[in-house]
Amino acid sequence: MVIDYNLNSENLKNKLDHFWQLSGEKILLIESEYDKTAGSPVFTINGKYTSRGWTEWTQGFQFGSAILQFDATGDEKFLFIGRENTVNKMGHHISHIGVHDHGFNNISTYGNLLRLMVEGKIPYNKWEKNFYELALKTSGAVQASRWSKTVDGGYIYSFNGPHSLFVDTIRSVRILMLAHKLGHFLPGENDIRISLFSRGLDHLFATAKYSVFYNEGRDSYDEWGRTAHESIFNHNDGTFRCPNSQQGYSGLSTWMRGLTWAMLGFAEELEFLDTISESEFEGISKDFVQSKMVKAAKATCDFYIKNTPADGIPYWDSAAPGLVHLKKYLERSADPYNDFEPVDSSAAAIGVQGLLRLGHYLISKGDTTEGDYYFQAGLTVASRLFEPPYLSENLQHQGILLHSVYHRPNGWDNIPNNHKIPCNESSMWGDYHIRETALYLSRLIAKDSYYTFFSGIV
Repeated sequence: MVIDYNLNSENLKNKLDHFWQLSGEKILLIESEYDKTAGSPVFTINGKYTSRGWTEWTQGFQFGSAILQFDATGDEKFLFIGRENTVNKMGHHISHIGVHDHGFNNISTYGNLLRLMVEGKIPYNKWEKNFYELALKTSGAVQASRWSKTVDGGYIYSFNGPHSLFVDTIRSVRILMLAHKLGHFLPGENDIRISLFSRGLDHLFATAKYSVFYNEGRDSYDEWGRTAHESIFNHNDGTFRCPNSQQGYSGLSTWMRGLTWAMLGFAEELEFLDTISESEFEGISKDFVQSKMVKAAKATCDFYIKNTPADGIPYWDSAAPGLVHLKKYLERSADPYNDFEPVDSSAAAIGVQGLLRLGHYLISKGDTTEGDYYFQAGLTVASRLFEPPYLSENLQHQGILLHSVYHRPNGWDNIPNNHKIPCNESSMWGDYHIRETALYLSRLIAKDSYYTFFSGIV
C-alpha cells in the first residue's frame, strides 16, 4: 500500500460526521426490518441481513453497534436499543462453553456499557454496574476454561476442538484480561485458583509463536509477518504439528482477516499491558512480554502494508489463486468488482485499528519514526473505508461497510447478478469494527479520553 503522510485525523472529520449519520439510519433499519426469530444477523444478501448457523458470534456486534452509536452521538435511542437487547438477549453468551468468541460478544455489549458508566457517559447505578461486571467476570472464566496445554504453555482452543488454536482468538482473550482486572479468577478442581491473567499471557505467547511467522527459517513458507489461521497441535502431548486454515486459501497462505485479528489483538494487548504493574508478571519480566508483543504487532502490520493494494484494502487471501490474473494488483487500488477474487473490507476495518493503535503506542514510547509510519498507514486505510465504494450510502441496504467476505472456501458469500465474485455485501463484524474505528478517530479529533476496551475500568 501507499501511505499518505499528509493526512491527519482532523482531515477525516467530515467523513466521520457523514458516517455516523448513515450508521444510525442503518441500525434503525435493522431494528425495524430484521426477523428477530431468525437468530443472530451475520451477513447481508442483496443488502438484507441474514443469519448463518455456525456459531453465535455476531450478536454482540449487532447490539454493540448501537452502544457505539450512542457513544459517538449521544442519541439515547441507541443506548436504549443496545442496553435493552444486552439485558434481554445476551445472557446465554456469558455461559456459552462451546465457542472461543467471548471477547467479541460480551466486551462489545456488557464491556461497552460498563465502560460508558465508569467514563460518566451514562448515569451511575451500583447494581447495574455490578451486573455488567458479573457478566464480564463469568464470561472471562468460561472462556479461560477452554484450555489446551502445550509443551511450553497453552491456549484457548477454537470450536474445532482442543487441537486447534485460531489466530482470531487473540482479540477474544481480552475478556480474560478484563475479568482479571475486575478481581476474578477461574476456580478449578480442589478450589485451585487459576489466574486469568496468566492464561491470557500464555495464549498471547502461543499465538505469537505458532500463528505468526518471522522469516527465521521455521519452514519453507516462513515470511515476516505472515499468519496461519489455525495452528494444529497433538492434543496428547501438546506438540505443534502444522499450520492450517479454515477460512483462508491454505495453511501456507495468509487469510487476511486472520492477519488483521492479530494486528489489532497484539496492539490492544500492548496498550493493556502498559497498565499492569511489574508485580503481576509472576516469573517473567514485563519488558520481555512487551518485547514479544511488539515484535508480533510490527511483523503482522508490516505484512499487511506489504501485501495490500495501494489504497490499503486487501484481497481476502494473500495467495488467492485468482490474483495471478490481476496483473500488478498491489500497485493500484483494490477492485471490488473484478472477475477473479473478492476484496475483504472487513479485514481492513479490523486491521486499521491495529495500525493506528500500534502507531500511537510506539509514539507514546518515544519511537516517533516507526510510530508515525504505522499511524499514517492506519489513517490511509481509514480515509478509504469512509468513502464509496466501501461506505454504503444506499439507505435501503442494511450494512454500513460494503465488500465484506465471510467464508470464501465454503461459498457462503453472495454473488450478485451480473458479477462473478462476492461484492456489495456487509457483515456484522465489519460493520461493528468500522464503527469502532470511527469512534477511535472521533475521540482523537474531539480530544476526548483515549478509547480502549478497558477505558476507565483499569
